[in-house]
Amino acid sequence: MSIKNNLLEIKSSLPENVTLVAVSKTKPVSDLLEAYEAGQRIFGENYVQELVEKHEQLPQDIQWHFIGHLQSKKAKLIAPFVDLIHGVDSLKLLEEINKQALKNERIIECLLQIHIAEEDTKFGLDETELNDLLNSEKFKNLKNIKIKGLMGMATFTENQNQIKKEFLHLKSIFEKISILNSNFSILSMGMSGDYQLAIDSGSTMIRIGSSIFGGRK
Repeated sequence: MSIKNNLLEIKSSLPENVTLVAVSKTKPVSDLLEAYEAGQRIFGENYVQELVEKHEQLPQDIQWHFIGHLQSKKAKLIAPFVDLIHGVDSLKLLEEINKQALKNERIIECLLQIHIAEEDTKFGLDETELNDLLNSEKFKNLKNIKIKGLMGMATFTENQNQIKKEFLHLKSIFEKISILNSNFSILSMGMSGDYQLAIDSGSTMIRIGSSIFGGRK
């Protein structure tokens, strides 16, 4: 199957309210162009340097999402152009993104990462930390970022019931928070292996790499 056919097949199965992010990390520019020519405009990258290089080489109407774990010191490199930063998990990082957005006279949209997996991944806020962050004075003073919603990654397991339980847990947190925050419209969960389950659980944004571009070399 070609990249174009993979894309069209996935898109034909998606509900209208679900946004597809094509995860293009480690893929050559030629692969991204093939996806672009098939109509894809939203691409997700995990590495800052790679994102900067691809942004310089590819059409300017692409929306770039940073989906890796962003180090504060590298925020300045993507602040001039990034459309959405997934996986923000601390006030310190938000403050740095806000600082760099201000320098670039932009408002940068972000998603807050919630830790829902049973694995000992070190990234993500729990529900208490999320509420503390959103209610803090420091957060309320950040004028150059806009939190658009939440993201999370399920445990890497074959157990579909466990994955579904984790997705529904994140959906319940999202529903509670979005009642109080009118900007909250994005619930990003689901990747190549579990996106159908994620959509059934309420996801509005999925991140798909290998099912579009094939496995990484």
